Amino acid sequence: MQKSKVYFTSEVSKESLVKVYEALGVNLPGKVAVKLHSGEHGNKNYLKPDFVKNLVERVNGTVVECNTAYLGQRDTTEKHKKLMDEHGWTKYFNVDIMDAEGPDLELNIPMGIQIKKNYVGKNLANYDSMLVLSHFKGHAMGGFGGALKQLSIGCASAYGKAYIHGAGDVNHDVFKTSQLKFVTAMGDAASSVHKYFKGNIAYINAMVNISLDCDCDANAAPPCIPNIGILASTDPVAIDQACIDIIYNSVFPGKNKLIARIEEKLGTTIIDVAIKNNTGIKEYELINLD
Repeated sequence: MQKSKVYFTSEVSKESLVKVYEALGVNLPGKVAVKLHSGEHGNKNYLKPDFVKNLVERVNGTVVECNTAYLGQRDTTEKHKKLMDEHGWTKYFNVDIMDAEGPDLELNIPMGIQIKKNYVGKNLANYDSMLVLSHFKGHAMGGFGGALKQLSIGCASAYGKAYIHGAGDVNHDVFKTSQLKFVTAMGDAASSVHKYFKGNIAYINAMVNISLDCDCDANAAPPCIPNIGILASTDPVAIDQACIDIIYNSVFPGKNKLIARIEEKLGTTIIDVAIKNNTGIKEYELINLD
């Protein structure tokens, strides 16, 4: 049976981020977007600029983000830029808020189950390749956040985020959409961004500061699971599945809260939908680099 390769190290450091990336043996060509979470104001769990600095420099990348669909300090370009300054992103990196100016870039999803199009920041078109650097953790709405969520909600414009949350209908309170429709729409949207880069894309999931809550939560719960390690793959489905399996098979008492959240929110639906969209496979070989 075909399996995707997922590389793992239990070492959590600036150097190990580079180590797992280099284990992939890929060379991201041209102008590289590094998609990560800039962290909402007040959040303490997001991956910090100093931690990711070596990796971003290794790929000569531009840190990219998009504005939010919920009220906060990242819902307008002006506020988002100010927060990225405060969080230190602009100190180290070139930063691009991809939906700072419209119109959005519309991606088709011919195999989409819930949505047939995805709206992303138009500046996505300025990049030849992408490194998706995800902080793996829980999420109040999606159950968990990993590579697939970064591809979907993360790369979506502010309007695109509302479109996904609304499962294709923004003419109602999008945050009250059927949970199944929402997570299905996320899986559809993720597939469109993965396929857009035609293989010139790689994924790193950092299983550190694992909270029940997303980095978009200003009052996120403290981490409930100790640092586990860092994973890398060219398959977003396999890397997220590996993280889920690691959580389920771990011995940490805090895992029960995270598992309950994942299951309550139908979180792994995003993986199943991405598979149906030919975005990746669930079967993987975990290669330990320690």
